[in-house]
Amino acid sequence: MCDLLWSDPEDVQGWAISPRGAGFLFGNNEVQQFLHRNDVSLIARAHQLVMEGYKEMFDGGLVTVWSAPNYCYRCGNIASVLTITDDLERHYKVFEAVTPENDTPTKRPQTDYFI
Repeated sequence: MCDLLWSDPEDVQGWAISPRGAGFLFGNNEVQQFLHRNDVSLIARAHQLVMEGYKEMFDGGLVTVWSAPNYCYRCGNIASVLTITDDLERHYKVFEAVTPENDTPTKRPQTDYFI
């Protein structure tokens, strides 16, 4: 289960080594097996930046929800929050970053993560 939450979904067969050098890539088959074996209909994860705020994959069996708009004040992404109703309907609240007028973030040295 940790690999499905912390590794990255991709259109691959089986498991693959991640080009990021950490974790793995996994495909639709792994998601469908997990959903079936555990009698659940959705894997919701939040570990991977998605520019659209959220991204559903593999016939809706997996969703990545990213709730940090304009991540690190430099990615330009939007963000979202997922709400699931009692009827299991999914609703996404999508939003952009807002910088308060007199509260501009301080500039810090760039980390290797973005180089």
